[in-house]
Amino acid sequence: MAILGNIIKGFIDVKESFSSEHNPVKEQQEVLKKLLSKAKDTAFGKHYDFESILNSENPAETFANTVPYFDYNKIHEEWWYRLQDGEEDVTWPGHPKYFALSSGTTGKSSKRIPVTDDMIDAIKQTGIQQVFALSNFDLPADFFEKEIMMLGSSTELKEHNDHLEGEISGISASNIPFWFRSYYKPGEEIAKIDDWDARVQRIAENAENWDIGALSGIPSWIELMLQKVISHHNLNNIHEIWPNLQVYTSGGVAFGPYEKSFNALLGHPITVIDTYLASEGFVAFQSRPETNAMKLATDEGVYFEFVPFKPEYINEDGSLVKDAPSVTLENVTTDQDYVLIMSTVSGAWRYEIGDTIAFTDVERAEIKITGRTKFFLNTVGSQLSVNKMDDAMKHLEEAFSTKIPEYTICAKRCEDGEFYHCWYIGSEDLLNEEEVANSIDEFLKEANKNYKVARSKALKGVRVKAVQPTVFHEWSGANKKKGGQVKMERVMNEDKFKEWEDFVTEQ
Repeated sequence: MAILGNIIKGFIDVKESFSSEHNPVKEQQEVLKKLLSKAKDTAFGKHYDFESILNSENPAETFANTVPYFDYNKIHEEWWYRLQDGEEDVTWPGHPKYFALSSGTTGKSSKRIPVTDDMIDAIKQTGIQQVFALSNFDLPADFFEKEIMMLGSSTELKEHNDHLEGEISGISASNIPFWFRSYYKPGEEIAKIDDWDARVQRIAENAENWDIGALSGIPSWIELMLQKVISHHNLNNIHEIWPNLQVYTSGGVAFGPYEKSFNALLGHPITVIDTYLASEGFVAFQSRPETNAMKLATDEGVYFEFVPFKPEYINEDGSLVKDAPSVTLENVTTDQDYVLIMSTVSGAWRYEIGDTIAFTDVERAEIKITGRTKFFLNTVGSQLSVNKMDDAMKHLEEAFSTKIPEYTICAKRCEDGEFYHCWYIGSEDLLNEEEVANSIDEFLKEANKNYKVARSKALKGVRVKAVQPTVFHEWSGANKKKGGQVKMERVMNEDKFKEWEDFVTEQ
């Protein structure tokens, strides 16, 4: 009998049942006031007169009218660069102990995003909320006695001046609560290994010693780890060595494109729970099984605003135009994609995280990630978002009975002087590229009216190249590093795409 598991499950069930009803709109109003109040004496707070914003009749409106939008480059060049020199009280009281390194999907150079003690605490508290929400998933008591494999970046953080640096998954894992350490795998020693291949090799070698009940990490790297364990032990599927694996918490990217290839590694279906942890904060998590949408973390150190995702509000580089209108949580609708804007306890203010989201349930503040502002393909008026591209890949998987976990696309002027959408798709099967191109084209004409119009004008056609999925992983390794927070860029400009095509040719 799972005595400890029953105790933990019982505590979670009781805690969730006694939790008061959440009011996300009021929670957000309180978060904004707390952020402004705590930061009013910082250099940033004095510059934008947070005191006056707090005393205004409508702080949310005054805040939006007073503080401009910042992307990473703008806030770093104007404010965060001072943190690297050890200056205190710049955009948040004190000086951050950590900086999250994030190259994301857009380049080799790392961003250095401050992570304060207040943010570490907010991430922990949101994580606890997610644990309590497990009561909604009707998991058996013995699940709560199993170990959890958290596959992120190395927890061996690097010292730089007077702070520590690493990816946010590594920073979070290095700050796990003491009571959780006995459940945490691969354990501190292996988690510190910086080299991805060496770390995964050690995981494979130790896999039979662990009773894994849950996995957590970015889908592409989790898949590679599972493949390595299966290959090392000559298994048919991962459940032959981890029979009690029941839950996978996915994060970083939409799980949809990986669903088919991920499930192929399992002996039977498991519960997939989406999470949204970014370098800038813990944004949202799936709190109930009836939907795969995620609940915004509206009461833990992050204030959200939303800009309607429309071409007239987006610059060519994916940033927002200066006067793009924002709305607060109380004014969002379910029929609109939004650019996500965050102000946080790490001193990010009206910060463009680069993601687009859509609300599936306004009352519950539940969202889904729909793409990246920089991956919005509109070179010839096609207005394709990542979620439409993901849908096209799912269509191909069904139409050609294949698995396509990775892809990238470029709107490219080809040798005849015309623009084509040039796709590279990752599949282990031998596909007829012309048939695949026609299938993508017909699907997107039906799914997106702007694409259909573009195809009748400036967009000449679609071209497809099929390559092994491992090529995408090696590209990530060559340009950034394997594992951790690294994600494949879904859309490339022509210069980057030329580098990609040269890389593919060399493989």
